Amino acid sequence: MAEPTPQNYGNHVVIPTKLIIVTVLFLAAAVLATIGLVKTGTTVGTCCIGTAVLIQALASIYGFLIVRIYAVNLQDRIIRTEMRLRLATLLPEDLAAHAKSLTMKQLVGLRFASDEELPDLTRKVLDEKIEKADVIKKLINNWQADTDRI
Repeated sequence: MAEPTPQNYGNHVVIPTKLIIVTVLFLAAAVLATIGLVKTGTTVGTCCIGTAVLIQALASIYGFLIVRIYAVNLQDRIIRTEMRLRLATLLPEDLAAHAKSLTMKQLVGLRFASDEELPDLTRKVLDEKIEKADVIKKLINNWQADTDRI
């Protein structure tokens, strides 16, 4: 994957393109439905209403997917913050310095480890360069449930 462009004042604003697309689709569907209602009883009217319903259905599905992606991305940011705090609190100084290099996937894998197990597991993940969250999760002996997931 390509490295993201470094953020600065000139490029830090994000335009929510996906949400704009969904909004435009809903507006287009509304216009088509209005045309269909004006032309009631004609082939054009029927086609416009059918197309409007199809566009609304597709825009709704796309919108729900966007909302899910946003929730997962936000959850990842929260996990990163939570894990950085846990690691800073629980790890010895030598290991804490290396723990700053953990990737998001590694942090997600480690988050279910108990406080007692976290230092040794973190050392193992760093030493063996274990990248996949699923592999890390399978190494956990004392699983700490997360019942507040989105």
